[in-house]
Parts: sequence; C-alpha cells; structure tokens
Amino acid sequence: MSSLGELKKLRLIHLCIAVTFFISGLVINLLQLILHVGLKPFNVVLFRRIMYYLCYSLNSQLLFFAEWYSNSKLHVYMDPDDFKKYSGKEHCMLMMNHAYEVDWLAGWMFTEKNGVLGNCKAYAKKAISYVPAIGWAWYFAEFVFLERSYDKDKEIIARQLKEVFAYPDPVWLLLNAEGTRFTPKKHEASVKFAQERGMPVLKHHLIPRTKGFTASLPTLRGRCPAIYDINLAFKKDAKNPPTISTLLNGLPIEGFMFARRIPLESVPEDETAAAEWLQNLFREKDRIIDSFHTTGSFFETSGFKEVPVMHFKYRPYNFLNFALWAVFSISLILYYLVSSFLSQNWIGLSIAVGILLAIYILMVKSINMSKISKASSYGSETPTQQQQKSK
Repeated sequence: MSSLGELKKLRLIHLCIAVTFFISGLVINLLQLILHVGLKPFNVVLFRRIMYYLCYSLNSQLLFFAEWYSNSKLHVYMDPDDFKKYSGKEHCMLMMNHAYEVDWLAGWMFTEKNGVLGNCKAYAKKAISYVPAIGWAWYFAEFVFLERSYDKDKEIIARQLKEVFAYPDPVWLLLNAEGTRFTPKKHEASVKFAQERGMPVLKHHLIPRTKGFTASLPTLRGRCPAIYDINLAFKKDAKNPPTISTLLNGLPIEGFMFARRIPLESVPEDETAAAEWLQNLFREKDRIIDSFHTTGSFFETSGFKEVPVMHFKYRPYNFLNFALWAVFSISLILYYLVSSFLSQNWIGLSIAVGILLAIYILMVKSINMSKISKASSYGSETPTQQQQKSK
C-alpha cells in the first residue's frame, strides 16, 4: 500500500490523469458539437438525453479521482422520507455554502448517488465557457453563464432557466448565493457590510447576494418544486486538508453534508420578502455550520432535528469509465510519440511533447487557481461597491 501511495504522488501519474481528462474532454466536446448542430434543432429531447451521458462520462472522471483514486468519504445527513420520495426524482435548485476548494466535487458525489450527475448545472462566470474540455462541455450542456452585470444577467437567467427546466429528466441547478468562495478577507468585508446595515453577522458565510436569487424565482415557479439547502463541512483538525492537491496525491478526505428539502412554495413571492427569506436561510446555515465546528454535530446547537446519516458505495461505472478513457487517451499519445520517433518526425514529436507540457502546466495552473489563497477578488468589496462597478 505504501508503494501505491508513493506512486500516486509521482508527477508522471498526475500527467496521465490530466491527459486522460483533457483528451476525453475534447472528444466529448466534438460529439457535443455534432449533436448541437445535427440533432438539437430537430429533436431537443433526444439531444438532452444523449447529452446527459456525455456529461456524465466527463464529470464522473472527477468522481473516480475523489472516490476510487483517493478513497475519500462523504457522510450525508438527510430526512430519509425526503430522500426516498423526492431526491433525484424532481427538478431542484441547490443552495450550497462555498468555503472549500472541493465543495463542488463533494456536491457532485451527492448528485451522482442520486442519479443526476449528468444533469447537474450551475450559475457560472461566462469566462469559464471558453475553457476547453470542461468549459465547452458546460456550454453545450446549457449551463447558466453570467456576466456579473445585473441588467444583462436578469435576461439571461429568465431565458436560460426556461431551457434548463424543460429537460425531460430531473435537473439540479447550483446557485452559490455568496457569489464567491469564502476567504478571511472577503469575510471581513462581509462583516463590515452587515454591521453598517444593522444585519446579523455571519461567522462561516458571506452575506448572500439576493438579486440573482430573486431574479430566478419568477421562472422557477411552476417549473422547479424545491430548493435543497446543502451544508458542507470538513473537520478543522482533519489529517488531510480538503484540497485538490490532497486528492491528486491519492490522500483521502472526509466530508460531512446536511441536506434538507425546502418546497419552493414556502419562498415569498414579493421580491423584498424573498430577499429577506434568503438572508434568513443563510443565518440558519450559519447556525448549522457553527454547530458542526463547535460540537461535531450539525444538530447539537443549531436547533434542527437530527436526521440519520447515509453512506453510499462507490459505483463501478466511474472506475470503468475512467479506465476506458485512460487506455484510449494514453495509448493515443504513446502511439503518436513512438511513431514520430521511429519515422524521425522531429517536428511532430516536438509538437506532441509541447502539448503534453501545456497540459501539465494547465493542470498546475488550475490547481493553483482553485486554492483558497488564489480565489478571485470578487466579494472582497461590499455588494454596493460591486453594483456601482457594474453600472
């Protein structure tokens, strides 16, 4: 086991993982493009059903990385009746805290166990849609890409949500209402904003930005029956930190998630009241996370009724999917390298080596960008300052 653990720390193994994901992503992008042009105009339902499997094939590679490769675990607390009756069987909006490098991956682990990984979507920055593999895949999968200009985004949200919730199978749409990942600097700005307005200060969250949520509500009503409040936490004294680098080195992390279903009809229709409802939701979320970090339980001091924990087995499809893509991608690269060397095609060999180097640099850059210390500056200013800049 120790030798296997050391093997997972080799940069060559990391490169093989990156090559597999990037090449498979480009192949999937090509298939998506063909279907987008040749099938979607004539049969959008069939297009979206096929798109589910293509997105699953790409996303599940990252789940292999989190589960089979690093042996990470996720403890999920959810009302068993809600889980059995609703989870994975309806459209929903996910409202999740955004405090970790891997919170999105933990969310995907949960959605995959509910059979909706291929139909997972999110509000995302428009710039991501230009990124090869993952960004292009999200574009063809009809993610909600925003420009962070409220007037433009309001129209985009209304139009795109109609498309998203017209899918024949359940769609789970993620909204990070905090707008950006939690960092000490952004939390300081959030605390100052709350104090200046006489609002309760949140200890573990940023003050949520309500406009995206309230702009979504008119389109959500009648299409999306529920909001799933997702509260994710990792123990502060955990042996391995919840980072991409930890997983890439084959080390396990252990997450804890409390999910609760909230009927959308409980959200007020009035825009001001709906905004206050969201603020109150985050005060509840703050009590839940605070309870976990102070007592080790989501329920001890949060005021919420305790629900049983669920554990899910790793699905073999993730392993098989990654293995097939790895054999295809690495064999393709090795064949080209060997054939170029034997035929003395030095230009082709140089290009191939350059591409491999570029993939490795892109992987390293992506990991660095995911780090908490490298998070975007969005959110370091108060919401008022952000709105002034967008005018």
